[in-house]
This record gives sequence, structure tokens and C-alpha cells, in this order.
Amino acid sequence: MNQNEFMQMVNPFKDKLFRVAKRLLVSREEAEDATQEVLVKLWNKNSDLGNYNSVEALALTMTKNYCLDQLKSKRASNLKIVHTNYTDREASLQQQLEAKDTWYWVEKIMNDLPEQQKLIVQMRDIEEMEFEAMSIILEMNEQAIRTALSRARKIIREKMINTHHYGIG
Repeated sequence: MNQNEFMQMVNPFKDKLFRVAKRLLVSREEAEDATQEVLVKLWNKNSDLGNYNSVEALALTMTKNYCLDQLKSKRASNLKIVHTNYTDREASLQQQLEAKDTWYWVEKIMNDLPEQQKLIVQMRDIEEMEFEAMSIILEMNEQAIRTALSRARKIIREKMINTHHYGIG
């Protein structure tokens, strides 16, 4: 496979790799480095890529593993989850402020979730991935993923309710 064919194959999911890396690593620069590293590793596996059912699932798994290795090596204790793709360009200023405030609190709450739950919420609710693909990438059965997702959503929901009703101090 030549470089053009390779880029045509990875272009549809390259941004998804970056978003997963950014979700885990926080820093834009580190996420760009991670994405680049995964693409280089994929290129080096170029001749074997035909043996995989889903190159996208392979790339996402590689991204997840690379980022988790980076986090372990840094022993990062405080992850900040930032999701900047959420804005409705036609919303009123009040709606934009409310949405921004809501995302602020969701991000703050997600910071306290275990790494696995953060990744599951990112993959399912933000990347809108199917459970089957998540199962392959996370090396978990679908029921365990559903359970972890349900627990993470419940934690987020309860803390959001407390935030809006009582404030966080």
C-alpha cells in the first residue's frame, strides 16, 4: 500500500484518534504527538493491515494503549477532560452560556471518574461508538461496558443535580 492509499484509509478516523488522545492526555500537543505516533505505528504495520477486521478499531486500541502508557509514565494524578466540540452556533447567548456552564460542570465531574469510566463515556457519548467496537478496543465484554457506562452516567447525573440544586463548595 502506498502513502496515498494509506492516508485515504486512515483519514476517516484520524480526528477520532486525536479526540480520544486529547480526552486522555488533556494537552493538545501531547494528543497530536500520540496521534502521530499511532499513525506511524500503523504505517509500519502497513503490510499486515489487511489481516484486521477493522483498522479503525485497531488504531483506537493503539491510541488508548499509547495514551495510558504515557499517563502511567508521567504518573498523572489530575486529568482534565475538555470537550470543545459542543456549541450550537445559532443558539442564543443565554443558551450558549448555559451550555458552556453545563459542560464545565460535566468536565469537572468527569475528572473524578476512574480512567476506564472516563474513556467509556468519551467513546460512547461523545464519539458515539457502538458497544461492539468498544468491546474490542477496551478488551471488555459489552455487558461490563454497559454497566460501567451506566454507573458513570449515574455519578455525573447525581453530581449535576447536586450542583444545580445546592452548588458545589
